[in-house]
Amino acid sequence: MADLRSDRPRIGVVGATGAVGTITLQLLRERGYDNVRVFASARSAGRQVAGLTVEEATPEALAAGDLDLCLFSVGTSASRELVPHAVRGGAVAIDKSAAYRLAPGVPLVVPEVNGARAAEHTGIVANPNCCAIPLTCALKPLHDAAGLRRVRVATYQSVSGAGAQAMEQLRGQPTELNDLRMDWDFDGVEFDEEEKLREETRKILELPDLPVSATCVRVPVLVGHAEAVWVETEDPLSAEQAIALLDDAPGIRLEQFPTPGRAAGGDDVLVGRIRADVTIENGLALFVVGDNLRKGAALNAIQIAELLLREQRVAA
Repeated sequence: MADLRSDRPRIGVVGATGAVGTITLQLLRERGYDNVRVFASARSAGRQVAGLTVEEATPEALAAGDLDLCLFSVGTSASRELVPHAVRGGAVAIDKSAAYRLAPGVPLVVPEVNGARAAEHTGIVANPNCCAIPLTCALKPLHDAAGLRRVRVATYQSVSGAGAQAMEQLRGQPTELNDLRMDWDFDGVEFDEEEKLREETRKILELPDLPVSATCVRVPVLVGHAEAVWVETEDPLSAEQAIALLDDAPGIRLEQFPTPGRAAGGDDVLVGRIRADVTIENGLALFVVGDNLRKGAALNAIQIAELLLREQRVAA
């Protein structure tokens, strides 16, 4: 059974050899967690990652009952197969894939936005999409102040969102081959990434009917997702008021001209270009950027874990 009251929680990182897993291990070490085991596929078993020996992520290993927290950064199908075994073994699973994000009863958590929901888990907490996290961090204070009527967003997502191999491909290819990509599943109308961004934003903000229109593209940048956002609020909210609200919001740093390069390697969501959108009543436009491997993935998962750890220690 998970013991989240321990000063040295037993943490498993599943998918430790991937782009997000590597950052997860780095952040855990920086934050003083040293009781960590690493898991990946059979072909990676036996490798050394961050001084740890990779174990094969099998149902039996994850269900053995010797882990308190499991941080999953694997594909959706692998999460569907493996997460229930970790939970069966008594661990709390924080899953980065899309497998459980929209499942009823599974909290979908951004700590700065709806952190209290994490405590409602029954073994699984879902870690949102890498664009939904920074978007909701920026939208939450605006909604609290003036209500959201509709949101439009265009994303410019780095190749690291497609994994370590995509990063190596970009590093190795001639710059003249760099181009925009749209590499998500397409249903003839929209990409599944656009659907995820809409539905996850609604769930995180607890606004199930919020109109959200998204257009997503992949850009030839290694790390950092950028989002151009247009917001219509229920009540008037000036750009100056929005700037003040966002300046006080947790996890946000104001930058006049935020870019992926400025966001990469940092933990804050950068927000800038905040101005009135004069094409609609009560309109605002802003530009949001975050490190998709850190706050968009690994850091958010660790922050969820720390919420749960604090909750259990206080309860004890």
